[in-house]
Amino acid sequence: MLASDLIKSYESFCPPELSMEGDVVGLQIGSLDKEIQKVMVTLDVRENTVAEVIEKGVDLIIAKHAPIFRPVKDLVSSPDRDILLDLVKHDIAVYVSHTNIDVVDEGLNDWFCELLDIKDTTYLTETAENQGIGRVGDIVPQTIEDLALKVKSAFGLDSVRLVRYNHDNPLVNRVAICGGSGQGFYKDALKKGAQVFITGDIYYHTGQEMITNGLLAIDPGHHIEALFVSKIAEKLEVWKREHNWHVTILESQSSTNPFDHL
Repeated sequence: MLASDLIKSYESFCPPELSMEGDVVGLQIGSLDKEIQKVMVTLDVRENTVAEVIEKGVDLIIAKHAPIFRPVKDLVSSPDRDILLDLVKHDIAVYVSHTNIDVVDEGLNDWFCELLDIKDTTYLTETAENQGIGRVGDIVPQTIEDLALKVKSAFGLDSVRLVRYNHDNPLVNRVAICGGSGQGFYKDALKKGAQVFITGDIYYHTGQEMITNGLLAIDPGHHIEALFVSKIAEKLEVWKREHNWHVTILESQSSTNPFDHL
């Protein structure tokens, strides 16, 4: 089948135009005008990902995070550049779906809510009429520590960071969540009545500002977005049956989380 036919189905579900201004989405490397036999879904495209797709004979990667997210001044061989050079050398196309999968209804942020039993949700930050990034909703009243442990278990993490003072452990029942690095939206979480904000990459001073303004937070890290891999592979399998595609769908087995905790 043609790569373009598969991506047409993907974009019917998750249009590129849903992405936030200035975002990198769509085809980034290679061509969609080619026959494909194997597709791999991955969160990141790093050196171990590239080794994996080459070994498995993959023709097309669907990734959440773009391998080219800063201007490239040259393609001289180096550890970083070899990621791109190897993809080109082996004719492996890379299609990126970034904030559009965060924004789209029944996309990544809604999958987070399903996993954590966050109900009656609305958008955290509106990006256009009837669409937005992040979600705010209600949970069964529980302590922030119990919620943090639930987050840790649901995403299979070795730890989570709590943004609070003095080991406060209040009951919470309204939660905001945003995959990736969503700390910039914390004032929107406050406006929508959230008592706790679940998002990754919270800076030290931003954490202090959150507490001062009455918002606690749980930082599970950026890598919880790896849920993208299994959920998109699942959708591709559904479309494969519906359209009788002759293609193998693979989930990347490479770990691209750069952080570990002792």
